[in-house]
Amino acid sequence: MTTQSPISRGLLPEGFHDRLAPKAAAAERLVRTLSDSIGAHGYDRIQPPLAEFEESLVGRLSDGGAQDLLRLIDPLSQRTLAIRSDITPQAGRIAATRLAHRARPLRLSYAGPVLRVRPPQVGAEREMMQVGAELIGADTVAAAGEVLGVALEALTAAGCTGLSVDLTLPSLVGELAASDWPVENLAAVQAALDGKDQGALAAAGGTAYAPLIDAAGPVKPAIAALRKAGMGPLFDRRIDAAEILASGACAVANVTLDPTERRGFEFQTWLGFSLFADGVPGEIGRGGTYKVVHPDGHEEPAVGVSLYTDSLVQADFAGATTQRIFLPLGTDADTGRTLRAEGWVTVAALSDADRAEALGCTHRWDGKAVAL
Repeated sequence: MTTQSPISRGLLPEGFHDRLAPKAAAAERLVRTLSDSIGAHGYDRIQPPLAEFEESLVGRLSDGGAQDLLRLIDPLSQRTLAIRSDITPQAGRIAATRLAHRARPLRLSYAGPVLRVRPPQVGAEREMMQVGAELIGADTVAAAGEVLGVALEALTAAGCTGLSVDLTLPSLVGELAASDWPVENLAAVQAALDGKDQGALAAAGGTAYAPLIDAAGPVKPAIAALRKAGMGPLFDRRIDAAEILASGACAVANVTLDPTERRGFEFQTWLGFSLFADGVPGEIGRGGTYKVVHPDGHEEPAVGVSLYTDSLVQADFAGATTQRIFLPLGTDADTGRTLRAEGWVTVAALSDADRAEALGCTHRWDGKAVAL
């Protein structure tokens, strides 16, 4: 039997970290800014629990999502619990149960941590802060346009510039294969499209779908190329919808279109989108249309977006320095209250040995006024 070596008191599991000042304060400001911007559009805040019964949570996750759950045994119920890896399914549960009586469309927002057993990439964090908005009861172009616009406005309020939107139509190929453009081996065709492999696409009997690969790119030339493909009424409706969404998003962001991208969009139906910003590595948000399943089995259309703040914090968004003023020993309490009401952060000396610089203060109170 092997004995594990003791764990250092300062060691954390892989994918977890402490966030210290000033990053911790910046993270809170960022979440508040995003949440306030979303809430201003009428999205009511909810707070689902961090953990639920495994069997309930797994049933609402997208394909593969169950593998991202950390599980534990509840000492009270003796049932298996799972810590959430995504808040969107929880919002769907609330909409389908406790808020089923509310008028539609139902607008919900949330902010909270999520935990993934497997990080999305090597070196990535396993614990992340997720801020989001869900519009339950509609997945029309107008609904999708609202949610995408809300996300872009919130990111702009947080200081993001050079925003980019990557649109995709996750269910398009499956819908075409079931109606206008049938194929014998849909799985092989989709795999070839996922890999942008023209040779594999031809071998799978899906040559007709080649224009979907060729058209991927900036949205205006992509849509023009797709219109030339002429794949039928269903296809035309999807492209019309993408063009309408792109026209709204283009006012504040660069927009691209990849009509076949499905990886990471297994949860979505006819529309998916990813969000990016200058100076921030990787994706900062993802959303699209999906279905909420009610207890009686019927499905309700919905559209939502999730924003992940950790990479924004690392890139110093919402990282404005705090004005901290040092209050020497003996400063009266009224002075401190007045300065805090003016927006200062006050740090009071507890002894004559305390010094402003050592305590991270940018200014000091000289007894009559603010001084450097």
